[in-house]
Amino acid sequence: MARVAFIGLGNMGAPMAENLLKAGHSLKVFDLNPEVVDRLVSNGADSSETALAAAQQAEIVISMLPAGKHVESAYLGEEGLLSMLSSRPLLIDCSTIESETAQKVAAAAEEQGFDMLDAPVSGGVAAAAAGTLSFMCGGKEAAFKQATEVLDAMGKNLFHAGDHGAGQTAKACNNMLLAILMAGTSEALQLGVDNGLDPKVLSDIMLASSGKNWTLEVYNPYPGVMEQAPASNDYKPGFMVDLMAKDLGLAEEMALKSGSAIPMGSNARNLYVAHQKKGNGTKDFSSILEELK
Repeated sequence: MARVAFIGLGNMGAPMAENLLKAGHSLKVFDLNPEVVDRLVSNGADSSETALAAAQQAEIVISMLPAGKHVESAYLGEEGLLSMLSSRPLLIDCSTIESETAQKVAAAAEEQGFDMLDAPVSGGVAAAAAGTLSFMCGGKEAAFKQATEVLDAMGKNLFHAGDHGAGQTAKACNNMLLAILMAGTSEALQLGVDNGLDPKVLSDIMLASSGKNWTLEVYNPYPGVMEQAPASNDYKPGFMVDLMAKDLGLAEEMALKSGSAIPMGSNARNLYVAHQKKGNGTKDFSSILEELK
């Protein structure tokens, strides 16, 4: 079992950390929210007053932070981990950020003698709680192999996408497709309802037909169709609209730099940004269906 530090205990980070405890790993945690820290402590973690204090003596440091600027601050700031740690733990950043930022931080880490992975996740809060996340990892093969033990405690699908930044690139592509699927599924369901169909019956038809996709299988956006889905719980996240809009922005920036055509991805971003600006940022991203009513 490994000595792990976990920095960032948000909607995704907290259940991920809990699964590390269940797997028997030693865990020190840091977050600005004392309530979630107390929850982890009650389950066997040790709390730390700073990220640096959590990371000291750790064999593996995992971070799950909101955006690239937070990752840069945590690792590269004046009191960032790279300049302050006396040991050299494996660094795993599970945040969803720009590929360029991941590459920048990883390059600085390597200069200081650290191995680092960018390892964003897919699956949402339910998968984080169940320990069934997918990890998309960028970095050296040896670092990926070293990380497998702790990643296995939090996920069931581990992918080595390539060198530093590749995990973030894969995540941007995946979430762009997810947004397109959610918007398209919502359109189809609302079209059926507007023309007299029961959304559950239509969902069952599409699940058995060529329209079958992940959103219909486990995350139906129409209220009342799937009991455990956010749509049936007032669109409580889940995965927030704010985060999907951010991820679609990352995909669009990536497309601009590579000259890639993403017309459906751009349309999905426009839908989500419009939905966000109407005050729906903290709702689950499946609430895009409300834009179509």
